[in-house]
Amino acid sequence: MKLTADAKGTFAIAPTPFHDDGRIDERSIDRLTDFYEEVGCDGVTVLGILGEAPKLDAAEAEQVAVRYVKRAKKMQVIVGVSAPGFATMRSLARASMDAGAAGVMIAPPPSLRTDDQIVGYFKQAAEAIGPDVPWVLQDYPLTLTVVFTPAVIRKIVMDNPNCVMLKHEDWPGLEKITTLRGFQKDGSLRPLSILCGNGGTFLDFEMERGADGAMTGYAFPELLIDVVNLSKAGKRDAAHDLFDAHLPLIRYEQQPGVGLTVRKYVLQKRGIIASSAQRKPGATMTATAKAEVDYLLSRVAKFDKRANLGPQSSAAG
Repeated sequence: MKLTADAKGTFAIAPTPFHDDGRIDERSIDRLTDFYEEVGCDGVTVLGILGEAPKLDAAEAEQVAVRYVKRAKKMQVIVGVSAPGFATMRSLARASMDAGAAGVMIAPPPSLRTDDQIVGYFKQAAEAIGPDVPWVLQDYPLTLTVVFTPAVIRKIVMDNPNCVMLKHEDWPGLEKITTLRGFQKDGSLRPLSILCGNGGTFLDFEMERGADGAMTGYAFPELLIDVVNLSKAGKRDAAHDLFDAHLPLIRYEQQPGVGLTVRKYVLQKRGIIASSAQRKPGATMTATAKAEVDYLLSRVAKFDKRANLGPQSSAAG
């Protein structure tokens, strides 16, 4: 089923599991996909920024994307297809959609600076992948250095009917959500799904500003699902209480440069992926950092027993 502007809920950003020697770990991809479905994710996004996509060659990227798509039974799969050239973007988009993906995600290249450059780039990208491919606009200026104003986002969405979702990762960005929803109220912006990233750091208030859900890779997607559902149900205090219990770990995981290492370490401790390895070049965790994460997990577990991973994990050493 193709992605539409009605999409909502929680879409996990999936890492790409590797063996310690850098080979793609397909069995861990299967376990990770099954896990996301079992906990209730509505979708999964693969080959995003934290999916280490730039470290894969074209054949490997297609291999990973198709593996996730074929394994998912109940979730929509979005494939990150950002690339320096449109030929590579088109090839991965077509292969992913042919395998059954729901849509693709496109991030801006860092070279874009003016509003006209940004609008022009996404018009060309949309033409490259084809009008039948739904796509997600990724707005992540903290990492990509490209700043979208709400007016530019509106222009991109209105110019490209197959742009159906915004992955909102601006920081601070709460007012941007409010402005975009205001555009929809005055009729100047068509329906658009807004899912939020940034490791979930502001998910509690993003939901209150009108977001449709989360699209990020925190190692406890159950937390994201619960906060989204509690917020939608109007249970504000319950949503914030649960979110606040996880916030120290969310913050630690959101550190630039080492965040993926932390996320993979926790997923390994949870028994979902076999190794926390990144493909080189990549950061590694010291024993001190692992001990800090273990401590944070014990703190979260006082409020949320799902974080009580105990000392039994093979990754704990």
